[in-house]
Amino acid sequence: MADTRRVAFVTGAGRNIGRAIALALARQGCDVVINGRADRKACDDVAGEVTALGCRALVVMGDVGRSDAVAGMAKEALAAFGRVQIVVNNAAIRPQKPFLEMTDDDWHRVLDTDLNSAFYTARSFGAGMVEAGWGRIVNLTGMNAMHGYSGRAPVSVAKHGLWGLTKSLAKELGPNGVTTNAISPGPIDTEHADAAMTAHIREQKSRIPVGRLGTPEDIAALTAFLCSDVGGFINGQMIASNGGAQT
Repeated sequence: MADTRRVAFVTGAGRNIGRAIALALARQGCDVVINGRADRKACDDVAGEVTALGCRALVVMGDVGRSDAVAGMAKEALAAFGRVQIVVNNAAIRPQKPFLEMTDDDWHRVLDTDLNSAFYTARSFGAGMVEAGWGRIVNLTGMNAMHGYSGRAPVSVAKHGLWGLTKSLAKELGPNGVTTNAISPGPIDTEHADAAMTAHIREQKSRIPVGRLGTPEDIAALTAFLCSDVGGFINGQMIASNGGAQT
């Protein structure tokens, strides 16, 4: 009997929202390709959790901001599973630096990771989705796709661009059964390498009408829905999951 289980490629899947998405998709019956850039142990741990749920897992380490790295990881994923029908572009960096102090490298490093990576992954796997007549692409944008932020100009630019890519792919790939959507998480209770960022997020609780911060599982549940058959009529949308912090 042919293996019809769907395969998902999740970037930045070693912790926080990416980890929760990988596990939510596994609970939905998907095999998962787990991408990380530096923390192999974290990715291996997530792979163990995926296999404990009865699904197969593959860890592919690499910088999704590099075209050659994504091509290599795609080749590895397709060799292992034969197909990837779901792509979740979650990996992102959000450095803070005054605009007038920013170097070319500062600018391009953010755009490569937060925007160009989605181009690389969609290009790598989109043809297979079109050929199969079914696919899901989900891009994680955040409130940076709706607002400009002082000190994080390239992040806002990249996330606005990711929203534009989402809308364009929705129209171009939609006729072939491939939906493309974006999720804009609000303040999510996660641990960041930058302690100041963690503190800043937790300070937002008082501004959220539902009275709590979001969790990685909140975002993962929405992602899993968009990647399911029943989410197939949602296409080209950016859906905010922020407890009413932004409406």
